[in-house]
Amino acid sequence: MKKLLKIVANKYFIVSAIFVLWVAFFDQNDWMTLRDRKQELNTVKGNIAYLQGEIKTMSAEKKALVADAAGNLNDPQKLEQYAREQYRMKHDNEDVYVIGE
Repeated sequence: MKKLLKIVANKYFIVSAIFVLWVAFFDQNDWMTLRDRKQELNTVKGNIAYLQGEIKTMSAEKKALVADAAGNLNDPQKLEQYAREQYRMKHDNEDVYVIGE
């Protein structure tokens, strides 16, 4: 017991313990902040993966719109169809009803 008390009363042990507590709980980069940042990083990585998939999908749609099977570039009928389906665009004298979305 005296040996343990002697070790705990050592000035180097006390300073080291205070340093560890400071770094673990009170520093700018403490344990809780690092945990939150790691969780945020995982969330951002998930978002990046989702958005890269969306980019691939949109690129395929763009290729389908820019050149049709006959090789015609910017086919106005295809562009109009895409705008009507995706963005619900309409002519001035039309009404659009969206069912089940």
